[in-house]
Formats: sequence, structure tokens, C-alpha cells
Amino acid sequence: MTYDQIITELKNKIYRPVYFLMGAEPYFIDVISDYIIDNALTADEKEFNQAVLYGKDVDAATIVDYAKRFPMMSNYQVVVIKEAQEIRNLIPGGSDKDDDEETPKLKNIDTKKTPLELYIENPAPTTILVICYKYKKLDKRRAFYKALDKKCIVFESAKLYDNQIPVWINQYLRKRGYTLTPIAAQLLNDYLGNDLSRIVNELSKLVINIPAGTQINEEHIEQNIGISKDYNPFELQNALGKRDIYKANQIAIHFALNPKEYPIIKTIPILFSYFSKLILIHCQADKSKDAIVRALGVNPHFASEYLEAARNYSVDKLYKIVGLMREYDGKSKGIENDSTPQGELLRELIFKILH
Repeated sequence: MTYDQIITELKNKIYRPVYFLMGAEPYFIDVISDYIIDNALTADEKEFNQAVLYGKDVDAATIVDYAKRFPMMSNYQVVVIKEAQEIRNLIPGGSDKDDDEETPKLKNIDTKKTPLELYIENPAPTTILVICYKYKKLDKRRAFYKALDKKCIVFESAKLYDNQIPVWINQYLRKRGYTLTPIAAQLLNDYLGNDLSRIVNELSKLVINIPAGTQINEEHIEQNIGISKDYNPFELQNALGKRDIYKANQIAIHFALNPKEYPIIKTIPILFSYFSKLILIHCQADKSKDAIVRALGVNPHFASEYLEAARNYSVDKLYKIVGLMREYDGKSKGIENDSTPQGELLRELIFKILH
């Protein structure tokens, strides 16, 4: 099931016996588990029928013991296991490995069912068991996963790609009655990265302080979140794209004077992504705006700016810039650099990009 499908069921008071929530993005896992904690039981029912346990404090047998209990004066009991990835040998058959890792040969795996697997195959109908297995995912070849998939809700919470974040931010705000300008969405993406929990934290400041129905712009973001509309990574890449030497150096100086707010280790990946997109434009036979939007996965609002920037840099120059990014990323982490401050490294990098 998808995240939206699960939330819709929960809002309609449809509960499943077991939820196994796994994956690299903790935000969706937290929202689902917290919704169940907050809403599945009434305040009176929670006192005797709700248990929130942590992986470092329990084992698989303890989980089964809790899950098999009967509710008191309630239709359900809720058992939530947070940080379940910390439980040793939670997954039957040996070490808990991700699908992306090399897994052992499965010849001798799953030969004997554990109490947890037996419970999963026949869960108590009066228990809502929620297992939050963050940052990892199950090996889908194993019997444990197949039993979960057959009897329970298995949800994989995947990290969003960088180009999906502005769309997600727009959808999040639209559900709450707001719209967002393309530049404002890009500002939030560049400044906050892809940490959804942090993004939601910052968006809550906008929702609290701005009336519903407002189109949120750069001024709103500067006033409520503190991201400068004039000095930010988006404006820096825009100035570089236009080869605006004066503005690019102004922003670089501002970043150098505020290294905690604008660390070079966050700025370089943004610029690397930007110049990589310009290389991709050079590789496109079709350089129409629609084709560029599809190829780069960017908002149509910015297509003309990307095309202009690509005309300002030859493909050879762009490859040299990408090489500079790698060099200065290493220097920012202490490779072949013992003493140059990060702000000076950024100014050097900007100078070499433009000259």
C-alpha cells in the first residue's frame, strides 16, 4: 500500500493487525506510527491498551508477548515498536540485510520459523502491531517478508529524489490551503535539502503565521524561516548561470561571512547538480523548453534560465567546472587543505568557475 492509502484507511478507522514500516525515509514512518498512537484508541483506552516500545529495550520474543495480550475494555490494543532496526536478529534467518547489500546464499535460510514469524502468519485480530524498521528494508526473497506481504501491511518509505522535493512541498502546502511560487519552492529545496522532517518543521512556521489561501513567496520565506531572498544557493547558481560576476561574488562573500548558515559542504552539491544539468542540456538533440523540462525534471518556470546558462558555458568548460567541484569538495573536507577557511575556498571556486 502507498502512504496515502494507509493514511486514508486510518482516517476511516480501518486498522490492520500488523504494519511493517521500513525504508530510508523516516518521515513517512513516523507520521503513520504517530497517527495510530494518537488516534486508534481513546484517551481512556490508551492507559491499559497502548504500549510504545523501543528496539534497544526489547527482542522479538517480547514483541510477540505484547502482541498476544488481550485488550482491556477496548476493541483493540496498540503495540508500537520504534527503532526496530536496533533489535538483534529481528528478522528470521540470520543477519538483517538490505536488498541493496550482498546477501548470503539462501540455501539454509528460513528453515525454522521463529515465534515472530508464526505470529505474523496468524496475528491477533484485536492487536494493532506497528513495527518501525527505519533506514533499512527487508530481503523480499525471504519467507519472513513473504509472510508479512501476505498477511500484513508492508510499507517501504523511500527517500525522495532532489527534483521531487519542490513538488512534494507544493503538495504538502496545497493540502493545507496554500500555493507556492516556483522560486520559493526552489529556495526551500536548496536551503533545507531532502530531510522531510526538517522541511515540515520549517513549513509549519509558514502555516502558523500566514493566512490560508496565500501564495507563499520569497518574502514570506525570508520573514518566517530566515532564508534570505537575495543571498541563497538558488540566487548563487542563477548568478553563475548568467555569468553575473558582481552578484556571484556578493553572494560568495555573504556565504563566507556566514559559514554556519551557508556551509560549503551544502553549497557544492547544489552547484554540482546545477552544472551537471547544463551538461545534460548540451547532450540533448531537442533543446525545446518542453524537452528540457522532461530531461532535467525541473519546473517549466526555470527552463529558459537553464537554456540561457547552457549557452553561456561550453561543454568543455562545464566538464572543467565539475572537476573543480570535486576538487573543492575534497578540500572542504581537509584533503590537500590544512588551513584555508571554507569561505575562502568557496570564493576561490566561484572565481575559477567564472574565469
